[in-house]
Amino acid sequence: MSSTKWDAHAYDRDFGFVAAYGVELLDWLRPQPGERIIDLGCGTGDLTARLVETGASVIGMDAEPAMIEAARERLGDAAELQVADAHDFSVDDPVDAVVSNAALHWMPAPVEVLGCVSDALREGGRFVAEMGATRNVATITDAVEQACRETGLPERRWPWYFPSPAQYAAILEDAGLEVRQLDFYDRPTKLTGPDGMERWLEMFAGEVVADLPAATVSRALEIARPALWHDDAWWADYRRLRFRAVKVA
Repeated sequence: MSSTKWDAHAYDRDFGFVAAYGVELLDWLRPQPGERIIDLGCGTGDLTARLVETGASVIGMDAEPAMIEAARERLGDAAELQVADAHDFSVDDPVDAVVSNAALHWMPAPVEVLGCVSDALREGGRFVAEMGATRNVATITDAVEQACRETGLPERRWPWYFPSPAQYAAILEDAGLEVRQLDFYDRPTKLTGPDGMERWLEMFAGEVVADLPAATVSRALEIARPALWHDDAWWADYRRLRFRAVKVA
């Protein structure tokens, strides 16, 4: 999993759009009362709570203890919550579904992750997820890279895995997960406040930009501004991959 250190409360306060977009996954998942469902990379538990409301029995997993603690504050004992690495998890009994919102791109070894997902699902079980796709936030990262080159600083090492639809579909199929539905689309995402881009970098790429001088970050924002500032707000250039797959024999 990513080594990024998360501020769970700032995540909820400043980046609520992550959870808001995740609600749309429920239409693809169609959870039923009594089903056992894993929320993989559950974060602070917003989607987990919505799953609980459907009458499902939910297991929320996240590698970050601060996120699980925030989820416990939200959910109490309404769901089973575990600090777990998605690259190496298991369940005692197969589940009906696994759902994941905005988490898979933080997991650098997808073969291992999808192997665990497949092993956790019963035959016919569903895997529904949304993640960043190829060239997600490329305008942002390209601007940072250009600012670094201008000042003689080394190339950045970004923490994400953004596959193409074909790449990820192939890994799903190899794991015994048959793709039934897949969308690949641009989703420009409005950030909050005039300092929204700085706070986005701090939250999602804090370790990448931590050593950069303030002038370099300011230059990166200047480079990105013509493309990403409009209607009096910053907009992150998100590109998303959403899919529904089923475990086959």
